[in-house]
Amino acid sequence: MTKVLAGIRVLDFGRYIAGPYCGALLADFGAEVIRIEKREGSEDRWMIPIMPGEKTTEREGAMFFQMNRNKKGMTLDPMKPEGRAIAERLIRTADVVIANLPPETLTSMGLDYPTLSAINPRIVLTTASAFGHGGPYSNRVGFDGVAQAMSGAVYMTGEPGAPTRAAVPWVDFSTAMLAAYGTLAALMARQQTGRGQQVEGALLATALTVGITTLAEQDALGIDRAPTGNRGQTAAPSDIFQCTDGWIIVLVNGNPLYRRWAKLMGEPHWLTDPRFATDELRGDNGAAISERTQAWCDGKSVAEALALLAEARVPASPVYKPQQTLDDPHVNAMGFLERVDYPGLPKPAIVAATPIRLSETPGRIESRAPLLGEHTDAILSELGYGAAEIAAFRASGAV
Repeated sequence: MTKVLAGIRVLDFGRYIAGPYCGALLADFGAEVIRIEKREGSEDRWMIPIMPGEKTTEREGAMFFQMNRNKKGMTLDPMKPEGRAIAERLIRTADVVIANLPPETLTSMGLDYPTLSAINPRIVLTTASAFGHGGPYSNRVGFDGVAQAMSGAVYMTGEPGAPTRAAVPWVDFSTAMLAAYGTLAALMARQQTGRGQQVEGALLATALTVGITTLAEQDALGIDRAPTGNRGQTAAPSDIFQCTDGWIIVLVNGNPLYRRWAKLMGEPHWLTDPRFATDELRGDNGAAISERTQAWCDGKSVAEALALLAEARVPASPVYKPQQTLDDPHVNAMGFLERVDYPGLPKPAIVAATPIRLSETPGRIESRAPLLGEHTDAILSELGYGAAEIAAFRASGAV
């Protein structure tokens, strides 16, 4: 089957999630992606370790397995003269460079766009930083949680007086997906112009995009919303409810769904109650609607409540613990999660499959994440370096 990105070479200097997962998505669709790490391994190789061993030693982690499937791996220090020369030779062969690094670091490593385009005018540079280039915060470092906090999401997620960030790095993953989208657009533009360009993602830009509706409402109306925990504020019911053996979430938006909910609750008169005439009013009076829904859940098991909600065509689901997610029959039937082996693992590791499906040219996971420096010699040999030169590079610490 055709790999839609076959023939595209990507040099991935990324770290953590936003850069490396962008590279993983490109690799899923057939690009040759070379993950380039420091000689001792990049920081993200060791995060959330799942390899056997003691906590006193660094061990490969779940993040690295997820972000680096389908890639080759090499070590390289572009701050050394020999390493810079190797990097330049690699850049001449590449279509894309990924580097989620601050602007000043890009420049010091010779990975800024003016330097890259002078070596290879067709190169696409894909960057992802915390704040983007050109503003007063551009050289600051930052992670997913920083963008969550500055976007207003952390404040609105918590209870009053207790801001709460999401436990999952949604900003990082969303930025990676946008970066992959931008990279593909730049490659399409190159087909027309013959020239590369820089693709720039920023964690804060991503978080502001995802949270734009709350920001737009604040700008237009200045209502200064306060957090309400799990209860939504612009429609109802939109909340988490306790059953006898667990929790469920119920989400209603729009009048047709609200009519189904009111019928299920046995409250047809609530359809003519002026407090609940629109989504906006139902959000304003959501506490009463949540109270009624909770009373309906009392005495019902999760399965019983969900069966009735499904029959009424009201959106709802169980609130899972991680093991319940892994055991879910739909998750498994759809192949949303896959297993990849790795030397030393007692069993293959779980990774998320390619999250978008194409009917004719699907992405797929074909190989595990690389061992540290696993393909260094092979890549250097392909570039024309001989065994003696490679040995000298190792002796000097360039690779």
